[in-house]
Amino acid sequence: MTDPIAGVRSAVTGTVPANRTTLGQSDFLALMTAQLKNQDPTKPVDNSEYVTQLAQLSTVTGISETNVDLTSIATKLDTLIAAGMAKGATA
Repeated sequence: MTDPIAGVRSAVTGTVPANRTTLGQSDFLALMTAQLKNQDPTKPVDNSEYVTQLAQLSTVTGISETNVDLTSIATKLDTLIAAGMAKGATA
């Protein structure tokens, strides 16, 4: 089975893809640009489809950034709790 992401990356950019298993925001924009360049001018894609895709990408990006922030907060809280427990044990 071939890697679909590798095929997409090489088709859009003409380069050999990195060892990745997911597409990012830049990949999405490259695909969208390629789709716009290669669409049939007599049957253009509805603008609302593009807006929907961009909104979904923005939502996923926001969720990913939130997850990173929450992981950072959890790590800091764990450190503070551990420091508080160590301080209480020595008192």
